[in-house]
Amino acid sequence: MAGDGKRTVVIGIDDSEFSDYAFDFYMRNGHRDGDEIVLVHVSEYTSLVQAPALLTDPVVVTELIKEEELKVKHLVEKYSEKMKNLHVGAKVKQMSGKVGEAILMAAKEENADLIVMGTRGMGKVRRTFLGSVSDYVLHHAHVPVLVCRHKELQ
Repeated sequence: MAGDGKRTVVIGIDDSEFSDYAFDFYMRNGHRDGDEIVLVHVSEYTSLVQAPALLTDPVVVTELIKEEELKVKHLVEKYSEKMKNLHVGAKVKQMSGKVGEAILMAAKEENADLIVMGTRGMGKVRRTFLGSVSDYVLHHAHVPVLVCRHKELQ
């Protein structure tokens, strides 16, 4: 944390209820006046173009990218409205690549003091096979991580 008491807080966002809950939890319970908030969204472009069948049809790839860009636009509008209603500012940083790695990269680039994120609450077996972004970030972060689990959404 900077010597002046200001913090930079990176909040991972997507279009899930889990992300909404983490954002709302931080704003209710952790936000301080003067916090610099950086909302980080990791685009799904990488996963869209990794399927070999898609690479052979540029029309399909173009449509998928347009669809993803529209999703991102709506997501930014939604969080902009939330920030406006709370009378706080934030910047949005769009990243690409593996979600956990991208969040950590954004935190490092922004010199973050805290990372806030939601969790989908996967069980041990699903987490073992699918991996967990929150587990990855928690174990590899260079700063404290607040993982918000919403009991009603699990």
